[in-house]
Amino acid sequence: MIYQRSSALFAEAKKVIPGGVNSPVRAFNAVGGDPIFVKEAKGAYLYDEDGNRLIDYIASWGPMILGHAFEPVVKAVIEKAKKGTSFGMPTEIETQLAELAVSMVPNIDKIRFVNSGTEACMSAVRLARGFTGKDKIIKFAGCYHGHSDSFLIQAGSGAVTFGAPNSPGVTQGTAKDTLLAEYNDLASIQTLVKANKGAIAAIIIEPVAGNMGCIIPTDEFIQGLRTLCTQEDILLIFDEVMTGFRLGKGGAQEVLGIDADILTFGKVIGGGLPVGAFAARSEIMGHLAPEGPVYQAGTLSGNPLAMSAGLAMLSELNSKPEIFNSLAQKTEYLHQGFEKVLNAKGIPFQINRFGSMLSVHFTEEPVIDFASSAKGNNETFKKYFHGMLDKGIYLPPSAFESYFLNDALSYADLDETISALEGLSL
Repeated sequence: MIYQRSSALFAEAKKVIPGGVNSPVRAFNAVGGDPIFVKEAKGAYLYDEDGNRLIDYIASWGPMILGHAFEPVVKAVIEKAKKGTSFGMPTEIETQLAELAVSMVPNIDKIRFVNSGTEACMSAVRLARGFTGKDKIIKFAGCYHGHSDSFLIQAGSGAVTFGAPNSPGVTQGTAKDTLLAEYNDLASIQTLVKANKGAIAAIIIEPVAGNMGCIIPTDEFIQGLRTLCTQEDILLIFDEVMTGFRLGKGGAQEVLGIDADILTFGKVIGGGLPVGAFAARSEIMGHLAPEGPVYQAGTLSGNPLAMSAGLAMLSELNSKPEIFNSLAQKTEYLHQGFEKVLNAKGIPFQINRFGSMLSVHFTEEPVIDFASSAKGNNETFKKYFHGMLDKGIYLPPSAFESYFLNDALSYADLDETISALEGLSL
């Protein structure tokens, strides 16, 4: 394919934007070459500035679960924009989206809207510390909870791709309050809890990880984590920015059968507009200002355009829960097709899949945590990524990212994708 205009636009962008992008993974540093500049998108397809059509497997990193330019969302945003784009005052639609989200998700009474997943996770940790009166948190190597200082300790995804999981600018004072455990390793958490008895406010985790590939928690691990938090009076925070309203109406909590104490959301809850949220039972949320002493605010929080997009998206998912089965079946179909092709090629690989999330790892070992994910053959991944791109398939440009399927994908699209892989020389 020809990407002359994308390359020219990237050269121009680098003159005025650091690295030419506004989020690092977009720069293609992990796979080489210049990034693709998108002109428009519809359904399952991206159309770039050179006129190429690409089958999309990132869905804007998750939110486009029903495909691009989904008509009810587009219509809702247009109609709301005609009435004003921001007020800095309460609006009825904030309550409507809050009521719908609370009705769909288990174990929450109240929700606070913010503007990004990063902001949601940052606020959730502050709330946990304020509620418990403790300072330390535990996170997991390879899990990404946004770029707030507390989380840039082996952060996964973009941080790993760029070789700086401990980012300059994060102070030692901040880092000392973040303890690092290993995903799917309950003993690593137990050791930290024992060594920091009574000092841990919260454990934050991606219940199904998506930033070191798609990593699935074992039952023993995730159940043990809930039990340990209850026993030690530690709040369990599920970062459902990726999994919320994607794995099911009630997200990972519902699918895994685990009740977290605080939840964070993003992506799908905004229908493609910048929205984040955090939620918990009333006892915890009552500590937030203006009810309580834990301060959190945002001028554009609850923005009417974002709320209208989120309400349209969640209304569709709530009224048609069969969408989640449809997505899971399509993801399984792609998994089986890829597995058959890669087995025939005799290439070491692992495919992880959960619901509509999937990742391909070029390694012989099962991928269960950050360390095993990092063992993948990145040179093979580069050939795979660019080979698929040349055939009109847009995959995540990093081996540490999950695919996010959207329900606009047809089985013909999936077959085209599988055929593209079959034609690659890896």
